Amino acid sequence: MLLSKLVQGMDIVDIRGNTDINGIAYDSRKVRQGSLFVCIDGTITDGHKYIPSAIENGAVALLTQKKMKLPEEIAYAQIKDTRFGLAYVSDKYYGHPSGKFKLVGITGTKGKTTITYMLKSVLDKAGQKTGLVGTVEKLIGNRVIYMERTTPESYDLQSLFSEMVENKVDTAVMEVSSQGLKLHRVACCDFDIGIFNNITRAHIGPGEHTSFEDYLDSKIKLFKTCRKGLVNIDSNYSREVLDKAKCDVLTYGINNNADIKALNIAKYSNKVVFDLDSPWYNETIEVGVPGNFSVYNSLAAIGACGLLGISSQYLKKGLERVDVKGRVEAVRTGRDFTVIIDYAHSPDSLKNILETTRDFASGRVVCLFGCGGDRDRMMRPMMGKISGELSDVTIITSDNPRTEEPAAIVRDIEEGIKKTNGEYVTIVNRKEAIEYALRNAKKGDVVILAGKGHETYQTFKDKTIHFDEREVVREVLELIDG
Repeated sequence: MLLSKLVQGMDIVDIRGNTDINGIAYDSRKVRQGSLFVCIDGTITDGHKYIPSAIENGAVALLTQKKMKLPEEIAYAQIKDTRFGLAYVSDKYYGHPSGKFKLVGITGTKGKTTITYMLKSVLDKAGQKTGLVGTVEKLIGNRVIYMERTTPESYDLQSLFSEMVENKVDTAVMEVSSQGLKLHRVACCDFDIGIFNNITRAHIGPGEHTSFEDYLDSKIKLFKTCRKGLVNIDSNYSREVLDKAKCDVLTYGINNNADIKALNIAKYSNKVVFDLDSPWYNETIEVGVPGNFSVYNSLAAIGACGLLGISSQYLKKGLERVDVKGRVEAVRTGRDFTVIIDYAHSPDSLKNILETTRDFASGRVVCLFGCGGDRDRMMRPMMGKISGELSDVTIITSDNPRTEEPAAIVRDIEEGIKKTNGEYVTIVNRKEAIEYALRNAKKGDVVILAGKGHETYQTFKDKTIHFDEREVVREVLELIDG
C-alpha cells in the first residue's frame, strides 16, 4: 500500500515522497526491506534515535513526530502523535480487521480476565469461534498466541485481529487496559460492546498514570468509541462513566436499580447461584466461580451475551464451569487444608478474595501477599490493614519488587497491619514464606497465595526469575514430606 494511502485522513504536519509499503515496524530491529518505520517517543526511549538503524535494515519510509533531517531517498510523513499514527496506519494496512467480527472490550481495575473467560466459555458453547486478548494469554479458538502486554501495542493488536479474520473468528473478547486506552493501542478498533466493571486505586506511579483522575479518564475513553456500553452501577465512579459516555448504555448491579440485576444470591465454596432479572433472560443462574465479585463479573458477561443475541441455554452452560488460571484457583495438595492462588494485587481485590474465603473456610484464613515495587505506595498500608482485619494469619512477603528493596516494601505494608489486631509474620523471600505457610497450615485452613496469580516469574532490580506458585507448592510439599 502507498504511504499516501496509509496516512490519508490524518492531520499531516509535513510529508515528502511516496512509496509502496510492504510492512510496518515500531522497533528498528524488526524493520525489513520495504517497511514503514514509525518513530514512537516513549517513556523509556525515543524511536527517532533509531532512524539510522531502521534505514539500514530496509525502511523506505518514516512516520515521525519530530522534524528530522533525512536522506532524500527516504519518504516520510510528520504527524502530531505517532502513537495514534501507529494505530491508524496499522488498522489501514490490515484492512480494518476489527470491523469484520464482533468485538467486546472490558475495562476495570479487576475482573477483566474473568469476564473474558466467562464470555469465551458461553460463546464456545454457542458454537462460535472466539478470539481472546487478555492478561493470561491471547487465543484464536484454542490456539495460544504469545504477546507480552495485556493490551498489545496497536500494530501487534491489528496483526492479531487480521489473523483472527483469516481464521474466521465470530467474536473477539479483550481486556482493555487503561494504558492501552491512554496510549492509543486500541485506537481505530471497532468495539461493538464496551464494559466498565469497576475502578479502584491502582496503576498510579512512574510509567503508569500520573493521578487517579488520569486513570479514570483513560478508562472512560472506551465509552466514547464503542456502540453499546455496559456499566456496573454499584461501582464507585459509575456516574462519571455514564455522564461522559457517548454510546447507549445499560447498567448491571446488585445493590442499586439496574437493567441487569442479580437477586437472591446464594454463596457456596465452589460457586454462586442467583436469580437473574434482565431484558433478555429471567431465570436462575449458576456460576462456577465463588464469591460476590463473581456475580458482578457474570452480570457483565450476561449483558454482553444479551446484546450479542446468545440463547439462554448456552449462557447457563457456559457460566456453570469457568476455569481461569490464577483467579480463585485451587491447588491440589492431597492435604486436609486448601491452597488458593489468586491474582489479588490491589486493596479491593484482596478484600474480595478474603471475604469470599471467609464464607466457606472451616478453619483459619491464612493470607500470604506482597506489593509490587515501582507502584502506588499508598496501597501498601491499605492492603496490610485489610489483611489484618480479614485474615486469621497474614504472611507479608515479596511480590515483584522491581527496582525497590523488597524489605522496604514489606515495611510499608506493616504500617497498615500494625493498626489492627491481626496476627502476622514477615518473610521477605516468597518461596520461604510459602514454605512457612504450608508447614504451619492446620486442618480446615485456607491458605491464600495472593498477588502473583497466573504469573510465572518474579521481577527484581537486577533480574527476573522463573516463579510459578503451583510448582513452588508442589516442591515445598515434597520437601515437607522428606
